[in-house]
Amino acid sequence: MNSVDPNEQKLRRALTTPLLTLYGLGVTVGAGIYVLVGATADIAGPFAALSFVVAALVVSLTALSYAELATRFPVSAGEAAYVEAGFRKNWMAVFVGLAVAASGVISASAVAIGAASYLHALTGFAIPILTISVVLIMGLIALWGITESVFIAAVITIIEIAGLLFVIGWGMSIQDPQGYGISSMLPPLELDAWRGIFAASLLAFFAFVGFEDMANVAEEVKDPVRTIPKAILLTLVLATVLYLGTSMTVLLVVPIDVLSTSAAPLALVFSNAPEVIKQGFSAVAIVATVNGVLIQMIMASRVIYGLADRDHLPKVLAIVPKSTQTPVVATLLVVAIIVLLTQTIPIGTLAERTSQIVLGVFVLVNISLIQLKMQPDEAAKHFRVPIVVPILGVITSALLFGSGFL
Repeated sequence: MNSVDPNEQKLRRALTTPLLTLYGLGVTVGAGIYVLVGATADIAGPFAALSFVVAALVVSLTALSYAELATRFPVSAGEAAYVEAGFRKNWMAVFVGLAVAASGVISASAVAIGAASYLHALTGFAIPILTISVVLIMGLIALWGITESVFIAAVITIIEIAGLLFVIGWGMSIQDPQGYGISSMLPPLELDAWRGIFAASLLAFFAFVGFEDMANVAEEVKDPVRTIPKAILLTLVLATVLYLGTSMTVLLVVPIDVLSTSAAPLALVFSNAPEVIKQGFSAVAIVATVNGVLIQMIMASRVIYGLADRDHLPKVLAIVPKSTQTPVVATLLVVAIIVLLTQTIPIGTLAERTSQIVLGVFVLVNISLIQLKMQPDEAAKHFRVPIVVPILGVITSALLFGSGFL
């Protein structure tokens, strides 16, 4: 096994707690919440908002495992490094690293097509041309530098969050809401109600996928032992509060029969708003999807760089020019694959499998932490969680993984 020395890193440690938190929120609070509220309402009815809370509790277990592992091994290709240390098998590290990179590339491809579809509605340009343009522009930003690219992603994330806060503010100000009253969103102690909540929480879980991307920029984080756990927990808490507020607002304002069949549920809050507000919110939705392309691109390129830097992939992929201090060759490869996927493969089926790839990785990462915790810990200072956390992380992730095949 190749040892990991954080002092040998070539990437620039530039990310602070606010920047890393905004990076995490940029992945987590993205297209998911903009489309998932309707689907969760279709399953859980008036109790859909609670399904996001259940999902957050499940996700928090694996998030805490990531917080410890990312401070033990603050390097790129985080999951690969964790699995390599836990299982002591190089092939497993390569498999997990490539799975994580694949999930990022597939997700970015699907999101790029979505962004192009929104843009097509506004501009009338052909979707293939718009898709390639989105990918290339985001690729140039990713090549520019980690501080610059994450700063741009952070600005977009703030716009994205402002859009959700606007939904909540506008919805709460509507005089005659057509949905459920707040009191009817609290479930009774009945099996059927909770069965619906737990079924919807499997869907809501996918709105939280993204926090693990923070582990893959760990090599570019200032003071990772203090910064990473704070940023991961802040991301989850803020995302949960936003999801709860947004879903409750939509359930309050929009009739359930309309909401449960809509692919753009948040836009329904503005159905009686002036045209300028409708168009403004559409622009925010486009920005939200474009942000997902940039952040997944950054993540996938860092995983490939990290694998190459530890001799698991060709060394050329670990080249980092001093001018940008970003993995240029790895980023160009990621951009090329995304362009190819968007133009040649129906991305829907692949995108559905992205979440299952992530859950499979979660299981292996939690098992790795259990194995590491059963060995003597010679590390200096790092964040620690009780061993019950990764054990519960394995169980919950495995249950969610299996449910996807039912």
